[in-house]
Amino acid sequence: MPEGPEIRRAADRLAAAVVGAPLTRAFFAFPALKRHERGLKGRIIEAIVPHGKALLTRFDNGWTLYSHNQLYGVWTVVDLPGERPETGRSLRVALETAQRAILLYSASDVAMWRTEALHRHPFLSKLGPDVLDPALRAETVVERLRDPRFRGRSLGALLLDQAFLAGMGNYLRSEVLFLARLSPDRKPEDLSAAQTRALANALLDVPRRSYATRGIELAAGMRRDYLTDTPQSFRFAVFDREEQPCPVCDAAIVRREVGARRLYLCPRCQA
Repeated sequence: MPEGPEIRRAADRLAAAVVGAPLTRAFFAFPALKRHERGLKGRIIEAIVPHGKALLTRFDNGWTLYSHNQLYGVWTVVDLPGERPETGRSLRVALETAQRAILLYSASDVAMWRTEALHRHPFLSKLGPDVLDPALRAETVVERLRDPRFRGRSLGALLLDQAFLAGMGNYLRSEVLFLARLSPDRKPEDLSAAQTRALANALLDVPRRSYATRGIELAAGMRRDYLTDTPQSFRFAVFDREEQPCPVCDAAIVRREVGARRLYLCPRCQA
């Protein structure tokens, strides 16, 4: 599943294609959403923003399209309205302007909500702050690490909990813990003030570097459209580097299963 940086980059691409231009056509495959097709013609998409791993497409008529790609959904930009790429996927949503269109394939978690009621959405209402929200500060993350809901949990599990920080994911978890020099078995309540601050900083720094450098290096089992081989791409220190030398101390990186997901760490730096 894509993580916060990949979702935010996807939102950027979609927004660049259609935000600010009147819609010439809207299509929804879901019967419950068909009633919105006529009402969206001529309306303007004001913004496309992520919250965690969900995308929120906000229209100027007070409605917002909620979509979550889960494992198989994918948004695509096409340069010609009415164009439909050859694919075995099922088209779920199409939003067309006179110049370009954005298409959502294969996703099943799609709904229209009144914008002012989004805070009551059953998924969004349970999410923590978005780790890539520019307004999120390390002080807020420190407070959440000390919160009774989170402070007694192992870091290996906590860092995948979207109620703690939305947008975190598996490769981010490994890289954050390595940067903070912490074992996944540690708990926030056992950390010193300096360790807590280092973890809070890493929780902001790693996702933001991944987002800013526009892609991650090639790694096993990761979707090709999230990867890049450019020199500026985000580079893994430990993720997917089992038995390779730690970039700090040369100890062999090890792989563990934590929360049924692969996690990589340096046994010496993170002892």
